[in-house]
Amino acid sequence: MKLRVQFYSKMLFQLIRHFHKGPVCRAAESSLLAKLRKKTGYTIANCKKALEMHNNDSEQAEAWLNEQAQAMGWAKATKLAGRTALQGLVAVKFDKGHGALVELNCETDFVAKNDKFHKMIEDATIACYKFAHTHLTAKGPITKMELDSEQLGNLPAEGGKKLSETLALFIGSVGENAVLRRAECWKANSSDIKISAYTHPAPTVSSDYSAGKYGALLAYKQPNDVEDIGKQLCQHIVGMAPKKIGNKEIDKPAKDADDEQALIFQEYLLDPSYTVEEILEEHKVQIIDYVRFSCGEVIEANMPGVEKQPLDTVQTLQ
Repeated sequence: MKLRVQFYSKMLFQLIRHFHKGPVCRAAESSLLAKLRKKTGYTIANCKKALEMHNNDSEQAEAWLNEQAQAMGWAKATKLAGRTALQGLVAVKFDKGHGALVELNCETDFVAKNDKFHKMIEDATIACYKFAHTHLTAKGPITKMELDSEQLGNLPAEGGKKLSETLALFIGSVGENAVLRRAECWKANSSDIKISAYTHPAPTVSSDYSAGKYGALLAYKQPNDVEDIGKQLCQHIVGMAPKKIGNKEIDKPAKDADDEQALIFQEYLLDPSYTVEEILEEHKVQIIDYVRFSCGEVIEANMPGVEKQPLDTVQTLQ
């Protein structure tokens, strides 16, 4: 009787073992691996290792992968820091009273098309947009603050991390140098001043966020009963790259229209039969200020009219 019990116990153990190692279990493990791979973008080998180390707990495995990638990212960021990174994107996010314009660079155009790269620059732009809402004090018609690479990295991102930590995670996953290069944060200080923005190539669906190779922010005044042309003016600024607004009392138009650098004297991009000045008069627009980014361009040491100070000295509005 005892031998029979031992025999059946052994058979039951083998059956249970076979069940756990059988097709159902393997399918479940394969599904976990596929989901983790798709969610994180890390290699199959690393995802498999993470699941094995954490008894197929996908949340713990993902956290471990992110920690490893971030640690690798800091090392890679230091190692790759000297490598040229002039590809990438610029992005904007705005509403009628606030705007953010951000540039994120990488080494190759291939990486710039990566979904993770798009997520990285969107996170950075949202962080700057929130900063414009909560950390700019009223000063003049509009308050503008230029952020350099270090200041950008210190802004808070999703999950309580800094943008620099999110960037390290990105570098660790793609193995290529990436740089949060610069940003502009704007806030209109009165209800009659509007902010608009645009990036090129333009997105297929109009939105308050977009990314491209070129971008512009514009602050202007225009009556509400007139067709709003803020976006069209941003398109002109992106396409024609004026160096200044221009003053018809002081400045004179260039002899050759192709050499014109004052915005008001340029031929209007959307209808060259008009100058920008004529379009502004027709639509009752007063331009307060604008800024244009071209991805990878040489940056001036100091951008006139833009407030530059440490983040911790900026008073909050709360």
